[in-house]
Amino acid sequence: MTGLVSAAGLGLIGSAEPARRDPEELRALAEEAGRELADAPAIEIARWAAETFGERFCVTSSMADGVVAHLVSRVAPGVDVVFLDTGLHFPETLRVRDEVARRMPVRVRSIRPRMTVGQQDGQYGPRLFNRSPDDCCQLRKVEPLERALSGYDAWAAGLRRDESPTRANTPVVGFDARRGKVKVNPIAAWTQREVDAYVARYDIPVNELFARGYGSIGCWPCTRRTKAGEDPRSGRWAMFEKTECGLHT
Repeated sequence: MTGLVSAAGLGLIGSAEPARRDPEELRALAEEAGRELADAPAIEIARWAAETFGERFCVTSSMADGVVAHLVSRVAPGVDVVFLDTGLHFPETLRVRDEVARRMPVRVRSIRPRMTVGQQDGQYGPRLFNRSPDDCCQLRKVEPLERALSGYDAWAAGLRRDESPTRANTPVVGFDARRGKVKVNPIAAWTQREVDAYVARYDIPVNELFARGYGSIGCWPCTRRTKAGEDPRSGRWAMFEKTECGLHT
């Protein structure tokens, strides 16, 4: 197993680093792959990304589960898995992170914000997440992700079309114009039943909070249990007109 590294661990696995592609080349690659792989199995989408980008490809994970980390590790053992350690996660989420690092052939990079929660409180006032969740997400998620992705040309995420209306058109491969990188969503077309089957088949770590009534899991101040029939993401930022943290928009 490759294990867990801190935010300071920025080295890449292997000896020769592939040449970096410019954004226009990456856009063209994404558009072609988006068409050609639209109906491909998830493992083939992951294999294409791993073979195309090599060490300049990583996985991002919120550690709701280890499905995408495991899927990619089957075709790219030792792949980097980026986890944004906001300082506000549930203990159950951190346990999934540690289990993924312990049990899978991946290298988990736990990326922290530039400020601790206490330092943020001192600069912006306490409980910024209650007053301006967009600003809190920018400081504790969006900026750390952009910093973490600086050494990669492509990244994989676990977005699925059935999670919410805002994700209904998620492509399996797209171009993230804001970051100038290819974004791969290998399980975009999966249903919850398919996720559950994969978890059972490979004994994948899953966040215990799902069994306690949470439909989607983020930082503890901005996450509540969902009610029967609710959109799984309705428990995120429930007091605000907000459904995304900014990582995927």
